[in-house]
Amino acid sequence: MDVNGKRTGVTVLLVDGTPAGRYAMGALLRRAGHRVVPVATGHEALAELDARQRGRTLPDVALVDVDLPDMSGFDLCRTLKAQPHTAGLPVVHYSAAAVGSYDRRRGLEAGGEAYLTVLAEPEEIDAVVRAAVRAARLRADDQAMARRLTLLSETIVTIQKARSLQELADAAANGTARLTGGPAAVFFLGPDGELYRGTSRDRTSLAPPDEGAHRTVAGLLRRLTRGQAGVQITTVPSPLWPAGFFRPGVQHDARLALILTQDGKASVCLATPTRGARGPNPEEETLVARLAQATALAAEPLLMYQVERHVALTLQHSFLPRPHQLPELPGLDVVVRYVPASQQTEIGGDFYAALPTDDGVLVAVGDVVGHSLDAATLMVEIRHALRAYCVDESDPAVLVGRLDRMLRHYHPAITATVCLALIDPGTGRARIANAGHIPPLVIRDTGTAEYAKAVGPLLGVGLPHPTPTELVLEAGDRLLMVTDGLIETRGTDLAASMEHLRVAAAGAQPGLDDLCDTLLDCFGHDREDDIALLALRLSS
Repeated sequence: MDVNGKRTGVTVLLVDGTPAGRYAMGALLRRAGHRVVPVATGHEALAELDARQRGRTLPDVALVDVDLPDMSGFDLCRTLKAQPHTAGLPVVHYSAAAVGSYDRRRGLEAGGEAYLTVLAEPEEIDAVVRAAVRAARLRADDQAMARRLTLLSETIVTIQKARSLQELADAAANGTARLTGGPAAVFFLGPDGELYRGTSRDRTSLAPPDEGAHRTVAGLLRRLTRGQAGVQITTVPSPLWPAGFFRPGVQHDARLALILTQDGKASVCLATPTRGARGPNPEEETLVARLAQATALAAEPLLMYQVERHVALTLQHSFLPRPHQLPELPGLDVVVRYVPASQQTEIGGDFYAALPTDDGVLVAVGDVVGHSLDAATLMVEIRHALRAYCVDESDPAVLVGRLDRMLRHYHPAITATVCLALIDPGTGRARIANAGHIPPLVIRDTGTAEYAKAVGPLLGVGLPHPTPTELVLEAGDRLLMVTDGLIETRGTDLAASMEHLRVAAAGAQPGLDDLCDTLLDCFGHDREDDIALLALRLSS
């Protein structure tokens, strides 16, 4: 039916080997309002369909005589159903001869929708043709919906695996593009006003819209989602929607699916260009709305993690002294570095300390096992306990024992590693106590590097610790202490990574800053854990 309620015709591929048959059947179909494409053989039919496939103008139905000059109508039907681009084309067989149940069964088994005889009334032929087209379109719609539901499920699985808001935005944009068959953009506006954007892969790699465009989108999201509940589908006309998000430099009206996270603190927007005269597809928009809901749910833990990460980083920055904030350490030069893990990784509990005592300078590097705000908080507690203990005690072995007891008493389910070294700047004598940590690396002025033979059990397990290891630093020698975040790589043996570190340190330039910078350049990229380094040498 057209918009006025009148029956509209369809395009019929008429395959008949006789001119009289093509004329008679074609005239009947045209009187019923159909468009007719007549061909005489099965091969002509296949060639016609191939040509129309390239132009995307396939007929709506094929009406096929079973007795063709080059093949049977049944063979032609089987060939059509075996080809991807014609498999959905409905086929109606017909014959000028009287037929029995065997012939009708052969037609259905070949994949045909119906079987007619030319003895049928014109109204019956018209009705069968229209019914075959109607059934094929319903099947096509059902198949398209099934494909979209599969795409929606696949996209939801992908977005649930996202480890950052940027990964989530990119995954949701690609999923939206696959559901709608066109370009898409996805935006998250966080509670801090920061806008995250992802665009589908089909967008060309030319420069994205500028900061002004992003500010415009952020303002639109604030206004459109104010007081909103559930998913809102709305259109923003091109004068109000910045150009370039869907196609570089091109202005589009934007169709938006908007939703707030459950706490209402952040908004999610899935954006696609409008379809113009065709108008929105209700089933498609229903699926996009479901994807918007799933995206908002996936965004919530990532936004919460961002808040927790910010708090943890603030703790670390507040309680770990910056290099220029280290206390005066007479007789020693000390350099420290601290590099937080990548944005996709939870914050860790790495720490360092350099503390003057009555018997020399106590330096420490440690790591609370685990990654979370709790780990960062416990790091602060251990570091402050160490500062308090060393006011009247500087023996590394005693300090390790006290830290172990403190951890077991207040945090019995937590373990940590720490390495303490007490350095006498006047003599270069170093006493080292190690609790499950990577031992210090001694880089001699001669160009060699060796790990101090200092080992011991983790803090928090209650095992006895060995007596401290003693060594002497000569003028020009450097002592390096690191956390395992610098070198630990999943799937690589730690001993092999430690050897790589030893070789790199031995080949570094003589200065402390040069040593730390060299090691960070070699090992410190895209790490999954925080990195702490402390390097020292006797003052010249």
